[in-house]
Amino acid sequence: MTTGTTSGAELRPEPAGQPAPDRSDQDDPTVSSRSDQTNAVAPAGAIAPVGAVEAFQPVKSAGRTLDVLEALADAPRRRSLVELARALGIPKSSLHGLLRTMIQRGWVEADATGTRFGLGVRALQVGAAYLEADDATGLLAGVLDDLAGQFGETVHLGRLDGPHVVYLAKRESVHRLRLYSAIGRQLPAHATALGKVLLAQRTDEAVDRLLSWPLPALTRHTITDPELLHVELASVRDRGYAVDREENTDGIVCFAMAVPLHSPAVDAISLSVPATRLDAESEERIAAALHGAVRQVRAARTLLSGA
Repeated sequence: MTTGTTSGAELRPEPAGQPAPDRSDQDDPTVSSRSDQTNAVAPAGAIAPVGAVEAFQPVKSAGRTLDVLEALADAPRRRSLVELARALGIPKSSLHGLLRTMIQRGWVEADATGTRFGLGVRALQVGAAYLEADDATGLLAGVLDDLAGQFGETVHLGRLDGPHVVYLAKRESVHRLRLYSAIGRQLPAHATALGKVLLAQRTDEAVDRLLSWPLPALTRHTITDPELLHVELASVRDRGYAVDREENTDGIVCFAMAVPLHSPAVDAISLSVPATRLDAESEERIAAALHGAVRQVRAARTLLSGA
């Protein structure tokens, strides 16, 4: 499963040795003496939430390893040692050792020249394991199938992840002219129906803290002004669903509703339609179908909880 900060969708027709030791963090304690005292009352094996212990000091080598994975996931192509070192601010000697270790473990792959690097198959395996273990993807599989069957258009399940939304599942359109997207793709929440409907679940103050300002514009229709975005989110709350009118991808209109599995919701379902296939009647049908799908989820949740 990959992630990226650029637009993850577009409108297009369907196409016919041992690692060198890294000594940079030998003197960095994982937790200071103050945090050790604070954690003394925690259950054995428990890990405090991030930010719960002020004196917590991240492990530098672990942080660097994750930085490398995220940088490779964000890149549309393989990256060189020099590019990664410059982007991440890691000395090339330390980065070389990290990459060799990650290649040995299957997290990173090098090209035939051994000079350019990308994600390895282990990253795919872990991403797939995340989806297999996720309750929402299993519970909502039938709902996604029903929506795709009714309209023959692209259907997504998305999750809010900070200022972004990530595709967790999708159903393809039956049409040649369709929305292209990928599971695991990360998009700015303010520029998608999925993201806007999930942002609308939160207060304006919470939204301001969550988003990364200034907001990027993916198309000329993307809402980037804070006041206009707050007005849009207020409309989403009143309407009960969000509409992305070519704000993420030119030529694509998307409708989304939040899924009531958490409070506030973190997951939403959407249906995307090329603007050329959309009219007022079909918009009404899509909105009604999304409402019906959410009612199914609410009923299923009630049955599962025994309420």
